Order: sequence, then structure tokens, then C-alpha cells
Amino acid sequence: MKLVVNISRILVGVLFIFSGFIKLNDPLGFSYKLQEYFSPDVLNLPFLEPYALIISVFVVVFEVVLGVFLLIGYKPKFTVWSLLGMMVFFTFLTFYAAYFEKVKDCGCFGDFIKLKPWETFWKDVVLLVLILILFVGVKHIKPVFGKLLTTVLALLGFIVSLWFGYHVLMHLPTIDFRAYAIGKNIQEGMLVPEDAQKPIQEYSWKFNVNGKEEVIVTNGTYPSVDGDFIGVETKVIQEGYSPPVVDFSIESEDEDLTTHFLEQEHLVLVVSYNLENMEQPGALKLKALQDEARKNNYQIIGLTASGEDAKKRINDAYNIDFTWYLCDEKALKTVVRSNPGILVLEKGTVKQKVHWNDIEELKLPEVEGQPEPKKVVENIAYYVNEEPSTKEVVEAINPERIESVNVIKDELLLQELNEQENTSFTGIIEVKLKDE
Repeated sequence: MKLVVNISRILVGVLFIFSGFIKLNDPLGFSYKLQEYFSPDVLNLPFLEPYALIISVFVVVFEVVLGVFLLIGYKPKFTVWSLLGMMVFFTFLTFYAAYFEKVKDCGCFGDFIKLKPWETFWKDVVLLVLILILFVGVKHIKPVFGKLLTTVLALLGFIVSLWFGYHVLMHLPTIDFRAYAIGKNIQEGMLVPEDAQKPIQEYSWKFNVNGKEEVIVTNGTYPSVDGDFIGVETKVIQEGYSPPVVDFSIESEDEDLTTHFLEQEHLVLVVSYNLENMEQPGALKLKALQDEARKNNYQIIGLTASGEDAKKRINDAYNIDFTWYLCDEKALKTVVRSNPGILVLEKGTVKQKVHWNDIEELKLPEVEGQPEPKKVVENIAYYVNEEPSTKEVVEAINPERIESVNVIKDELLLQELNEQENTSFTGIIEVKLKDE
């Protein structure tokens, strides 16, 4: 029994420290996951959503500390009871999320390891069994060191965990597991390989056949049934490939500019998922950032999920004038764990990324100014009844007199005309008038 208890002790302790550290590396990300659990669609505890970050920090620090306590043998009964209580709660939570298909990823290992709901549940069941072994054999859990050293190590584990959580909140995660980490290319992250796994769906077709309801299951093909169609329900049997970057975009009110900006060589991207919640000390630094970026020939834009009124208020309040573009709020929370956060991109590759606390650490060496794209000046040749004319004459013609208008942009025809007449026309407009 003693051997089994010690093996369980090591497994549980190491796993709790590992899992807790991964989440402690990104407590803000774990708080977003808790908000998802607290939402009306899952546990329906919306009053807890404002406290998600506090709960997040408490849970992950407690998780790491319990792992440390278990390994060094500090206060065995308190540790085992706490582990059991935590595991019973999380096993219920993961079962609920999996059974009712409420949450696709539990967030147990942050962005480092993605587990499906049922995988998470069975992982918790195994942990619960190991903790029950510890509960039964708690008398075999002895301190590894002397009383004073054990107490010091326990206190040190708590202090280091708390400090680390505070540090990453005030800066950024020490290890970035997301698709927007430094060195990652956002455009490449959006691509779906040609041989990528396609989702497998099951279609349940309902028909009324001779007064009775019949259900026929197919993989998508419409069944041949001699009856009246009622409806169809779909169920995903196996998820298809999902690219690392989803829902990221850079949009104005009337066009998608994602590709355009991700092809720019020197781009400073200011990210604020919600301008109303932007932290004021960070907002106050944006004017200096804007001036430095432009001075050194960097293009600077903002990315937010907020509306036009909020954009204007922020720009007026902090004396900035760069343009804010639109992106999904959830995607922006994934891009950077800071509001505001700053990224420096080169053709879509993340070269630098900082928390607003660290804006001064950004390196924006002067680069060559980007030449303005050459504008094609249209030089149109106008003809009225095959006679040379001008734009002003054509525009002054009464539309009722016009029989037809022919626009010619044939490159060979234009080249021939320009060589003959020594001109540089880019198009021809021929107007034919009605016979009077």
C-alpha cells in the first residue's frame, strides 16, 4: 500500500504542478475560459464573470501549491482533502461540459495541450482515483525533509507561484503557445492544407411515411424515401482540421484589408479587444508610440472590436490619429494578453510583441520609407461618330441623342493607336449619336 501511495503521490503532485504552471503562465487566458464556463449557455453563473481573473489566479496558484505540498509532504491531511475537493468539483464540471457539449476545450493545459471534453473528463477520473488512493493511505504520506525546511519550501512555493502569476499579468506569458507568438506568421497560420482532415458529419433525415415518423441516417446524401420530408439534424462525428489562426481579420466598414496589411514590411499593430476597457496607463503611451513609429517610417494601425464612437473618443482623448480597424473580440484576446498590446509585423510575421507596460522596450529602428504606389493616370480617347472629341463634349451630350457607347480597353488596339498618333491613351470611348 505504501508503494502505491507514493507512486500516486508523485504522479498527482507532478501533474498538478505541471498543469498549474501552464495555466499560471497565462492566467488571463484561463480567466477567459472561466468566463465561458460561467456564461448562461454553460453553468449560467454570469454574476461570477467579473471575478473570473481573481478566481483564475487563486485556482492556479492553489493548484501549484497543492502539488508542491504533496511532493514535500507538507500538511498531508489538508493537502489530500483539498485535492479531493478540487478534483470532485472539476470532474463534475468536465462531465457536465462533455455530456451537454457545452465547452470544446477545458483549458486544463492552456494553449499547450488541447484536450477534447471527454478526454478531459477521463483524465480527471484517473486523477480522482489516484487521489482516492492518497485519501485512503494518507498515513503513508510523510515529509521528505525536516519540519523547518518543509515549512520553508511550502512557503517558498506559495510566494514564487504568486509572484509568477503577477509577473505574467503585468507583462506577457513567459512562454507563448499561441499562433501569434514571436516568429509565427499569421498568414501561414490561416492556411488549410489540401490534404487536411475534413469533418465527418452524420445526417438524420426525418420523414413521414404512411403517418409514421421514420429517421434515416446518412453521411449527407439525400435518401430516397417514399414519404413527406419533415426535417434534418446534423451531428459532427469527427472534427476536421482547424488552422491555428481563425477569425483574425483587419477590416474597415466596407472592405477586408487583412491580406493588404499582412503584406506590409514594417507595421505596428495596436491591439485593444475593447476600447472602453483599455487600461488608461497603456492608452497614455500610445501618442509617443505613434510619433516614434511614424518618425522611423513604420505604418501604425489599431485593431479592435469596438464601434466607431469608441474609436473617435479614444483618439480624441489621447491625441492619437491612427486608424482603428475591426476584428473579432475573441480573436484579439488570443492575439495578445494585454489591453492595449503591441505587435510589430513584417509581412505577417510577428517580430515583436509587448504588454503596454513594456512599450518602452519596443525596438523601432529607422527604416526606409515605403514609396507610394504609382497611380495609373487614365488617358482616355473620346470619339463622337468616329470623329475625335473631348471628355467635356461627350459629357455635355443629351443622353436622349445617344444611340450607343462603346468602351475599348483592348491592349493591342491601344498600342497600335498610340504608335500611330504618338499618344499614351489607356482607353477609348466611342459615342454614336442617333440620326436626326
